[in-house]
Amino acid sequence: MTAASPVPVHPRLGVRLAYRLQQVLRPNGGYRWLSARIEAAGPARALFTGAERAAKGTLFGCRMCGQCALPVTGYVCPMGCPKELRNGPCGGVGADGSCEVYPDRRCVWVDAYDRAARVGRAGDLRLLHRPVDHRRWGESSWLNYWQGRDEGLWTDEPGANP
Repeated sequence: MTAASPVPVHPRLGVRLAYRLQQVLRPNGGYRWLSARIEAAGPARALFTGAERAAKGTLFGCRMCGQCALPVTGYVCPMGCPKELRNGPCGGVGADGSCEVYPDRRCVWVDAYDRAARVGRAGDLRLLHRPVDHRRWGESSWLNYWQGRDEGLWTDEPGANP
């Protein structure tokens, strides 16, 4: 791996609070309307995306892929994996849960499982994620979520074919 590899980050926001916020931020007519207005105004979109980058980067180690998987990964950003694996850990996870690339760090997928299991959501980790659309990098995943562009990012059923 190169020095530019993502470095695993342990989330700073508690998992229970993160799932509560998810309930508040679920798409609805109001958020759809608001996000359409934000997207229509260039400066507002830039400010909103910058605020999202700062908040999610600090709280979850978000890398702004534009296709957020946080709701089904225990609010641990899978793009923080040095190998950017979105469907589970590589074969190099240490017996102590350490990352193969950064042995002094915990594997993001071990963190994801621990956090999801803590709130009874470990089954979410069996949902298959579709490949990242690299054209979305840097976009606001909140705006994409509220506009319905995120639909179909992962399977509806654990282990189901995409």
